[in-house]
Amino acid sequence: MKFHVTTMGCQMNVGDGDWLTRSLIAEGFTPASDADAELFILFTCSVRDKPEQKVVSEIGRIADRHRDNPNAFIAVGGCTAQQLGTALWRRFPMVRLVFGTDGIAAAPKALARLANEPGLRLSLLDFTESYPERDQSWPEEKLPPRAFVSIMQGCDNYCAYCIVPFVRGRQKSRPLASIIAECTALAARGVREVTLLGQNVNSYGLDDSGDGTSFAALLDAVAAVPGIARIRFTTSHPKDLDDAVIERFASLPALCPALHLPVQSGSDDILRRMGRRYDTAAYLALVHKLRRARPDIALTTDFIVGFPGETEADFQATLNLVRHVGFESGFSFMYSDRPGTASERLEPKISQEVKAARLAELQRLLDERLAASLAARVGQTDTVLIEGPSRRDGASGPSWRGRDSAGRIVNLPLPGLNDATGRLVRVRIVLAKKHSLLGEAEAEHD
Repeated sequence: MKFHVTTMGCQMNVGDGDWLTRSLIAEGFTPASDADAELFILFTCSVRDKPEQKVVSEIGRIADRHRDNPNAFIAVGGCTAQQLGTALWRRFPMVRLVFGTDGIAAAPKALARLANEPGLRLSLLDFTESYPERDQSWPEEKLPPRAFVSIMQGCDNYCAYCIVPFVRGRQKSRPLASIIAECTALAARGVREVTLLGQNVNSYGLDDSGDGTSFAALLDAVAAVPGIARIRFTTSHPKDLDDAVIERFASLPALCPALHLPVQSGSDDILRRMGRRYDTAAYLALVHKLRRARPDIALTTDFIVGFPGETEADFQATLNLVRHVGFESGFSFMYSDRPGTASERLEPKISQEVKAARLAELQRLLDERLAASLAARVGQTDTVLIEGPSRRDGASGPSWRGRDSAGRIVNLPLPGLNDATGRLVRVRIVLAKKHSLLGEAEAEHD
């Protein structure tokens, strides 16, 4: 059966989608375009209201387009699937599998069964007490040079606005041996860079499911895997970022000089109402330590604007924090109530008009920061991991696309190479574009 995966939301969903794609190929399924597929798998997000609406719209679009194909069906996974559950069956007859974040390990076998039993519907929505290990018996073919590796599932923080603990469950850390085995298998298939994924990677190993390994020790172990040249991780909660992890930015050459460290607000009052358990002084102290350990580190972040009770002074404090820290870039979102969260009951709510105006102002400032950070790279050299052909050819012929050590997109020509994918190339940056960089190869790094 031909299948098509659509991923919405966070990098956890991207990693889950990559794993399920490899697993379905091992089961005999064939990847296909949206137009040619019969099985449609949606990885969904419910962190905000808009992504949830997008899920419903996408299911409706698929159902309308493929209503005349009796073999076509839809599987819905991720946070919205966990939240809405089998209610999706009643609304959308084409939905035959709903699987939550702990149910993905069983999804490949479930989909194989559904393909052979047209009248069947299944749900995989139960939470498990320990990390649900996934089959790693993938096809022997070469993989892309970058891969995601899940190291934990769930979250214990219960920030006031966040639905994640309700749809992904309590924190469950994956055993060290399983993570290293997956990284080793990925490296054997051509992966050069891994991104370690979790809702709060800095608290890895601190739950009852952990085997006693700290996150800093995990970084050491992954860095020792032959073939793995680069390591990244996301997402980090500032309250749990300890000195041992910060020190690894100085001592581990494989650990990339980039960190996504969500701050959410520049106002101490709003941070307290959010239940974040740090203030701006503590956050700035972390920034100072990180830059002392790795002066070239690129910091990115998340913001929520219009949280209940946010005043104009609170919002201005957020803008001031952006200017003070000098973030490389950031993601920003308007607050929306999520069912069951503490902030759903908080007042006063901020009007949609005020939230939209604040979001636009913050995004303009973040765009300015991104433009400045990219412009500052011109004339600098860095090592770029080539991911594949660029969508645009350069003046001297075919171009390739990769990322520098901080994760910035770099396009560059590499004359004479039929396939540069997976190569590490030393590059000098010659031009900054709106969201990417152009470079010239100086020397092959491998």
